[in-house]
Amino acid sequence: MPWSDDHKPRTRQRILEAAAALFTQQGFAGVSIDEVMRHAGLTRGAFYAHFLSKGELYSAALQHAAHANIDQLDNATPKQRVFGYLSEAHRQGLDINCPLACLVSDVAQQDDSVRDAYTRLFSGFVTRCQQADGAIGARERALQQAVTLIGGMAIARTLSDDALAEEVLAACRGLAIAEDA
Repeated sequence: MPWSDDHKPRTRQRILEAAAALFTQQGFAGVSIDEVMRHAGLTRGAFYAHFLSKGELYSAALQHAAHANIDQLDNATPKQRVFGYLSEAHRQGLDINCPLACLVSDVAQQDDSVRDAYTRLFSGFVTRCQQADGAIGARERALQQAVTLIGGMAIARTLSDDALAEEVLAACRGLAIAEDA
């Protein structure tokens, strides 16, 4: 029986969903192709019909993970965006797994193609923050807010002291909201 016309795109989608979830939780080195494919319910052989390498998958998974969170970013007020992003649920990976915060140090160790993908995602994040503001000087405020959101979440995720992590998130929320004012 031949595959339907949408089989290959649906299979690629399953691989990207699995890779995005695993990479944002464990980073590049912590995830194997076999693990991604098992998580997607596929065999390793199917991988090469969609990607040439683990690095190519990583770049595509970064984009997939970021785009999965776009609706939350676009449909929120600036204050909702800040509080949603700098939340305990995001820190725990329960509702958002933003690769910009989850993989900031991991991406710095990757090749130029992965770093280029991250750069495009960061630039898009800044643009979305800027469009939400729209005022004169919005680009600089958008950069400040993006760095506050991403950096604050990246640090909070690394801390083993939950109270200190919440202090970091609260301080960053205050800074990001003050920048919106």
